[in-house]
Formats: sequence, structure tokens, C-alpha cells
Amino acid sequence: MVYNTYMDMFEALADPTRRGILELLARSGELTATAIYEQFPVSPQAISQHLKVLRETHLVEMEKQAQKRLYRLNPHALSQFEAWVQGMQQRWSERFEALDVVLEREKLKERQ
Repeated sequence: MVYNTYMDMFEALADPTRRGILELLARSGELTATAIYEQFPVSPQAISQHLKVLRETHLVEMEKQAQKRLYRLNPHALSQFEAWVQGMQQRWSERFEALDVVLEREKLKERQ
């Protein structure tokens, strides 16, 4: 289940418009859908679909206030995602370090 959540986040982040929305929200805090779509050269319907993907992957939260819908980053989901990425980075670093050791041993064998 965790794998699917992070893969969904990667898929959500793969789109440049969605990344732009996240960056906009990071700079601005909370914004209405109208304020968001005014910043992009796509239709309001397209932005609505992007916001839906971001909500479903929990990267963005939405709060209804009267007739407005306010969007903001979900810091908890972003923190979890960051921790997962750092864990993966650590694992790969360890693998590359182990590979370096093996390669150095092989070089020493060839020299002898």
C-alpha cells in the first residue's frame, strides 16, 4: 500500500503543471482555484483535474469556505514523501559505496 501511495505521488509530480501548482501554493500559502488557474495557460477545467489528482494523492488539501474552495499544500504528506525519498537515496548510496569497494578490489587483483 505504501508503494502505491508513493508511486501515485510520483505520477502526480510527473506533470509540469501539477508541479507548478505545488510551487505556487508553496509560495502563496492558500489560494482559490480561480487564483490558481489564472496563473496557467490552460482551462479552468484542466486546473480542476490537476487539483483533483493532487488532492487524491494527498499532496494538496482543500477547504470549503462558503462558495470558495481554498487549496494549500499538505505538509504531512510532503514530509512523508521526503522521508521516503531520503531513505531511497540512502539505500542507493550504500549500494554504490559497496560497488566502489568491489571495483577497488578488482583493480587491486588486476595489478597483482
